[in-house]
Amino acid sequence: MCPRDSPSSDNDLHRRAVLAGTAVVGFSALAGCLDSSDGDADAPDPIAIDPDHACDNCTMRIGNFGGSAGQSFYDDPEAVLGPDDDTDRPAQFCSARCTYTFTFDHEAEAEPVVSYLTDYSAVDWSVDTGGDAPTMSRHLDADAFAPAADLTLVVDSDVGGAMGGSLFGFSTADDAESFQAEYDGELYDHEDVSPTLIQSLMG
Repeated sequence: MCPRDSPSSDNDLHRRAVLAGTAVVGFSALAGCLDSSDGDADAPDPIAIDPDHACDNCTMRIGNFGGSAGQSFYDDPEAVLGPDDDTDRPAQFCSARCTYTFTFDHEAEAEPVVSYLTDYSAVDWSVDTGGDAPTMSRHLDADAFAPAADLTLVVDSDVGGAMGGSLFGFSTADDAESFQAEYDGELYDHEDVSPTLIQSLMG
């Protein structure tokens, strides 16, 4: 799929304190699985993620990284998390990339009722420039998450999160455009995120 048109670089960066073509046949159905209940009032609400929790995709400690986190609720969590896990919880992830990877990898077993990603329009985010590369802040409180289908994603920007290329979601499109204007990357709608795109961010 193609990214959305890039905005002018004249956009001002701002924060809101109160606030990624696939060759896979049938990809659109896969992408929709990430939030099959968008707008469903019965979908579970997001939870606060414990920073000590291991990512259900890559097993890394979620609190060890900056950037976007994710969580996905399943009607039958045991089908994807396994019978020996505490399945009375959503699958939880150290990055948006791991959230998409897990969903695509487990689509044959189960589809999530709803998936949430960090909504950077809803938090007072910051970029840490003290390390080897700029890193986005991490926000794990319940109110920092929004349905993936509601977000505009800035993909593979100059700002990092967990390992590999990043995806940062904004519920306000203007916020995504402003972030892209300063930190580059491409704008994607949720439904345009493909397995091919996610694989390209693994390097």
